[in-house]
Amino acid sequence: MRMLYNTRMDASLFLAPCKLNLFLHITGRRADGYHALQSIFLLLDHGDDLRITLRTDGQLLLQNPLPGVLPENDLTIRAARALQISSNCRLGADIHCTKRTPMGGGLGGGSSDAATVLLALNQLWQLGYTRQQLMQIGLTLGADVPVFIFGQPAWAEGVGEQLSAVELPPEIMNKYYVVITPQIQVPTAEIFAHQALTRDSKPLRIADFSNGANSSAFWQQVRNDMEPVVCALYPEVNNTLAWLKQYGDARMSGSGASVFVAVDNAKKADELIANRPENTSGFWAKGLKYHPLFSSAKD
Repeated sequence: MRMLYNTRMDASLFLAPCKLNLFLHITGRRADGYHALQSIFLLLDHGDDLRITLRTDGQLLLQNPLPGVLPENDLTIRAARALQISSNCRLGADIHCTKRTPMGGGLGGGSSDAATVLLALNQLWQLGYTRQQLMQIGLTLGADVPVFIFGQPAWAEGVGEQLSAVELPPEIMNKYYVVITPQIQVPTAEIFAHQALTRDSKPLRIADFSNGANSSAFWQQVRNDMEPVVCALYPEVNNTLAWLKQYGDARMSGSGASVFVAVDNAKKADELIANRPENTSGFWAKGLKYHPLFSSAKD
């Protein structure tokens, strides 16, 4: 049988971009126990690096497993296995992940890794899956995985899987996002289960966001509903956020622990990173209009 792929099996390098929740409202709790959300996701030009090498023997191997995590439980291998089973593909892959996105920060690092594996292997294995097909596989791996496959700024509802493309204005896309993370991990399940969590935010309309005349009013009323609970439970997040609020409308991303603020230029971003509080890590990045692998899936 003639092979149609590169038999040299050269490694390919892919970015798994992290994300910010520009706001996060919890509008209710569903019968299945999951929470109904509204959010706007923005992907950033910063994240983990995935080096993927094709294999002809069908094996899926993780080259650098995370401490304490069995390779078969790692989201990258789970994503590759799910795609392999779905497509009946006989090819395999070696996967090496260089972590740059803080774990437990609310930036979607693991979900992005899984999404990037699905997008990259769809291309490398020449499967021709559509974006929607990959998103359906991604949803079985985690609620945040589909947004990275969707691959552009998105208005999210449901549990975060109902996505609509939005065009963010230049005053958002042109900003430099400073992201600071205390040296803790916030367990998402703990925050969702907390009795003090707001679960009845009034639903917003995407039409209000899209209406230029109402845009400034829209941004004045949004927030992260998880933020008060996390700040009460984790002083490190509260203190880091309070420090960052000196420089703008800072807020938490997802369920934390990472917090962020938008500034106007790289010089200011560098200054904040250099002077960040002790026992934190930090980076700055700009928003992405499209995921680097956006074109690897058909719409």
